[in-house]
Amino acid sequence: MQFDVAEKRAKELREQLNYHSHKYYVEDNPEIGDYEYDMLQRELAAIEKEYPELITPDSPTQRVGGSAAGMFEPVVHTVPLESLQDAFSFDEVRAFDARVKEIFPDAQYVVEPKIDGLSVALEYENGVFVRGSTRGDGVTGEDVTANLRTVNSIPLRLKTDVERIEVRGEVYMPKKVFAALVEEQELNGEKTFKNPRNAAAGSLRQKNPVITASRKLDIFVFNIQQYSGNEITGHKQSIDFLKTLGFKTIPFYNKFDTIDEVIAELNRIGEMRSSLPFDIDGAVIKTDSFAQRAEIGSTAKFPRWALAFKYPPEEKETTLIDVEVAVGRTGVLTPTAVFEPVLVAGSTVSRATLHNQDFIDEKDIRLGDRVVIRKAGDIIPEVIRVVSHKDGSERFVLPETCPSCGARVIREEDEAAVRCVNPECPAQLLRNLIHFCSRDAMDIEGMGDAVLEKLVASGMLTKASEIYTLKKEDFMTLEGFKDKSSQNLVDAVEKSKGNDLSKLVFALGIRHVGQKAGKILADHFGSMEALMNATVEELTAIEGFGGIMAQSVADFFALEQSKREIEALAALGVNMLSQKEKIDNRFEGKTFVLTGTLPTLSRNEASELIEKYGGKTASSVSKKTSYVLAGEEAGSKLVKAQSLGITIITEEEFREMIE
Repeated sequence: MQFDVAEKRAKELREQLNYHSHKYYVEDNPEIGDYEYDMLQRELAAIEKEYPELITPDSPTQRVGGSAAGMFEPVVHTVPLESLQDAFSFDEVRAFDARVKEIFPDAQYVVEPKIDGLSVALEYENGVFVRGSTRGDGVTGEDVTANLRTVNSIPLRLKTDVERIEVRGEVYMPKKVFAALVEEQELNGEKTFKNPRNAAAGSLRQKNPVITASRKLDIFVFNIQQYSGNEITGHKQSIDFLKTLGFKTIPFYNKFDTIDEVIAELNRIGEMRSSLPFDIDGAVIKTDSFAQRAEIGSTAKFPRWALAFKYPPEEKETTLIDVEVAVGRTGVLTPTAVFEPVLVAGSTVSRATLHNQDFIDEKDIRLGDRVVIRKAGDIIPEVIRVVSHKDGSERFVLPETCPSCGARVIREEDEAAVRCVNPECPAQLLRNLIHFCSRDAMDIEGMGDAVLEKLVASGMLTKASEIYTLKKEDFMTLEGFKDKSSQNLVDAVEKSKGNDLSKLVFALGIRHVGQKAGKILADHFGSMEALMNATVEELTAIEGFGGIMAQSVADFFALEQSKREIEALAALGVNMLSQKEKIDNRFEGKTFVLTGTLPTLSRNEASELIEKYGGKTASSVSKKTSYVLAGEEAGSKLVKAQSLGITIITEEEFREMIE
């Protein structure tokens, strides 16, 4: 494609994609399907790859790219992002009205929901999004531009190219997204977010924008901070104007003359609270006129012209009937309270997670208790406290054996979770198989999640070693598989048998043993037999291995199920020896830290080269670091290396060192 043709087509595609993105994410009224949208985006990405000079800041392809800085840069707000004074009763609301009406008897109010999220400022120049920052303390926030670009409802280019405008909005996580995230965290044995606000805040401050993008955050814009354009005289008028620019504004905002009308609106919002798809913790009352606001002024902490009315959380009492214990994908035993159904925040609930044994002990939870229930963030049911115990009741204790497979469970030091580490546990089977076949583990090309799900569902796979017993005919029984695709999978399985021992050690899914630790173990012991017979003391003696990791390795190989699985893998021809290749010792005693994106080498490839020449890699920079191998978009590691005076090298210089 000629440059002038590509330039014209890229402009058309950007306009189309921005239009359809606004229809989908802001108006909730899509005009094309996901596939058509994806095809337009792919076409634009292809043009920009061929002609990088055509990439613009407002291009839809730039929503996720690069990385946030290791330390978010401070942003001083030209116009402070003030907090609001809280009110918890209608008497306080009427007192607020009396203070305002004493100065301006004709004052009107705008009432809007108070979204429970993270307040941010968005800055635009000539209609293009140039910077986004958190509220922080109201005066100084943090630059989170890269992460805010991933929020699809934030326009990268406004519908009108205003010279300069800064707006304030609330980034939040929709209730459905939050519920799904918590469910995923529980299944993975991770610490769950307490409410949507914490989830939104944690997601927005990720160092990797790709993670932020995966959290499906949203935003409501509700204020103009500063604007170089036509005069706007009131709050409602300002939100109407923000809509015309393409912002997703606060969903409903009504203007009222009297405080009785305001209170009626507060009641209306309170009644609909549980049915809203987003979490609110109150409603905001604002004096509409900007001129009146300026006259009313602010205290050292709050504006006098606005008030935040807070709704109390709804709590209900019920009886605890049972505690069910489920096993998640990582082997964590999760206790769930089963209680008499009760209506809370608009829906009937009968179950709530009890998290772990520490939570149960702290609240002294027993079967038959009268307990108080509420919904965290009006979404996730939780047990708040015990009202009374049933006569003769005893504290509930998690079982000592796995409810799924019967193996003994363990609780590691400094960890709240009780966990089953049996590699053959049915509850963990699919997750373990996916990990076993993944690229960094046994790297069985074509053996993805969907294929493994089908094999497990058909009963052909009950443990990892059985992958090596599958024949072409077995794959051909699966939907969508024909002769060639089945043979390709058989070949990929056969090829994986020759992997280095380090990949197998990582593939086994030993708790606390990552890819790097797997390589260290394989290189140190040389064979699976030697590793299986290693004592905790021998493991702890390895540089970089602590007591927790060493104990975890020893516990895994002590299980009869682990021994049987490794014997089966060996009998089926899977390599059990280290194939460590060492060219010479020129990097002996040298420690490298890798940061940024290298031109031609992946981090794994660079690490392997370093080790082949006798060196080692570390994840963080310290005075012991010999070299920092830096690529594009290097972050805080590069800054720290510069401050410590450590030698920084490029990939080209690194290659010169080994050639």
